[in-house]
Amino acid sequence: MDISSSLLLLSFFLFVIIIFIFNKINGLRTSSVSKKKPTEHVSTHSYGPRFPQGSLGWPILGETIEFVSSAYSDHPESFMDKRRVMYGRVFKSHIFGTATIVSTDAEVNKAVLQSDSTAFVPFYPKTVRDLMGKSSILLINGSLHRRFHGLVGSFLKSPPLKAQIVRDMHKFLSESMDLWSEDQPVLLQDVSKNVAFKVLAKALISVEKGEELEELKEEFEQFIRGLMSLPINLPGTQLHRSLQAKKKMVKQVEKIIGDKVRREKNKEEDGAVAKDVVDVLLKDSSENLTHNLIANNMIDMMIPGHDSVPVLITLAVKFLSDSPTALHFLTEENMELKSLKELTGEQLYWNDYLSLPFTQKVITETLRMGNVIIGVMRKAMKDVEIKGYVIPKGWCFLAYLRSVHLDKLHYDSPYKFNPWRWQERDMNTSSFSPFGGGQRLCPGLDLARLEASIFLHHLVTRFRWVAEEDTIINFPTVHMKNKLPIWIKRR
Repeated sequence: MDISSSLLLLSFFLFVIIIFIFNKINGLRTSSVSKKKPTEHVSTHSYGPRFPQGSLGWPILGETIEFVSSAYSDHPESFMDKRRVMYGRVFKSHIFGTATIVSTDAEVNKAVLQSDSTAFVPFYPKTVRDLMGKSSILLINGSLHRRFHGLVGSFLKSPPLKAQIVRDMHKFLSESMDLWSEDQPVLLQDVSKNVAFKVLAKALISVEKGEELEELKEEFEQFIRGLMSLPINLPGTQLHRSLQAKKKMVKQVEKIIGDKVRREKNKEEDGAVAKDVVDVLLKDSSENLTHNLIANNMIDMMIPGHDSVPVLITLAVKFLSDSPTALHFLTEENMELKSLKELTGEQLYWNDYLSLPFTQKVITETLRMGNVIIGVMRKAMKDVEIKGYVIPKGWCFLAYLRSVHLDKLHYDSPYKFNPWRWQERDMNTSSFSPFGGGQRLCPGLDLARLEASIFLHHLVTRFRWVAEEDTIINFPTVHMKNKLPIWIKRR
């Protein structure tokens, strides 16, 4: 590790310490209360349910420093692997200021993620909760969550939206790729992020160009920086700047909502067809879906799309660049589809992209190896017994998906990029959950696959390329250290 990396890591450790001290001063008693083993709730006999073994680490800090150190390394799951050997696949720890049950067990993870809000509710660090607000789709529970999630999920899966995504991806990719130069590298991560944000903004609120889009993007970048900031809301702090940015975005979206309502009232546009997610939510008769709630949630819904889709695309290109055989098969498949469509004079439809078998295997394998979502956190609302383990009330639960996806118990040669492993393997198993699971399964998973398929199709049918050496950073979010520079040659 070089000096700059060491200083970065040291800075982060100091950052973590300050967070924990701040949390303690503000009376966050969850961890101190829950350090008591719930012996009054469970049997301690070997044949009965058991409290997971493990260590709570240092006072206040817990085991966070080792967890973060591992997360920054080339082997982020080493923290889990070490404790899995010592304590089993489910163990107790204390990370990010909270007593936590960590699970690398696929069946336990599935059971928790499929539980309802009487057993587990979403859990996020304090800064994230402050930025989201109490009415965020990522935090709310019960009937309002089910209604919101159902409306949004149905729209995101609808054929008309998928057709729109195809048109928009083609337009935005053509605009970008036409400007690519063979004399300088293309930063693929930046390109994918820019295209994905445009697609997302249009699907959510029908903003796609001009000053309105640029202003939204600028404020969103400021907003998202606060997700890993100190939980201190004072002028000059990142959290304060991020909260101010969100207020501006909410105001911008509320204006869009107001304009939509006015145009529909004046019959200036056809209100029968929903053009975006806002339209879908406005048509719902529920009084709980206020304009402010809708506006706030449009911002929150940009977060997964801002990172997940671009990272999926970038990692797929990275893995393909390192696997010439897989790249050859994917290129041949996509070139064949392109030639067929040119011969018949037909357009490419969304189901054409999703029906490419090897391309889908590449995306699936990228999701398994890349682990765009490394884990999901919940909080136990009562003592819950799963597979012989007791998860005590008040404790955080971390379903560490990365360890499951890279477990040799489930996958042969788990660290090898091998799309062919999915030829006869079922994706609908507890050992493969790249988008979480249960009632909070990511509603945009189909669109993520579609966008990645379209991007790869345009890339391999228009260009040959050589990727520069680059490193995958897995914390605090998955990204490429140097944004994956590639040198292209037009076909």
